[in-house]
Amino acid sequence: MAKNIKGNHDGKGSRNETYTIPGRGTIPRKKLVKEVENGKHPEFSTYEIDGEKFVRGNPDDSSKNNVNE
Repeated sequence: MAKNIKGNHDGKGSRNETYTIPGRGTIPRKKLVKEVENGKHPEFSTYEIDGEKFVRGNPDDSSKNNVNE
């Protein structure tokens, strides 16, 4: 279970084709999407843009980690 997942902005238009998990290294997007959807990383979820799924962190109570109005 990862606590920190970083998008690498290495795809077309800076989309994340890979992510980095400390201790595991670089993980392809499709593999990480499957892991998140299978519940391996409960603090993260997936979202879809133009038919492609990506990973993002779930909101928490820390204002420094979330977009505020």
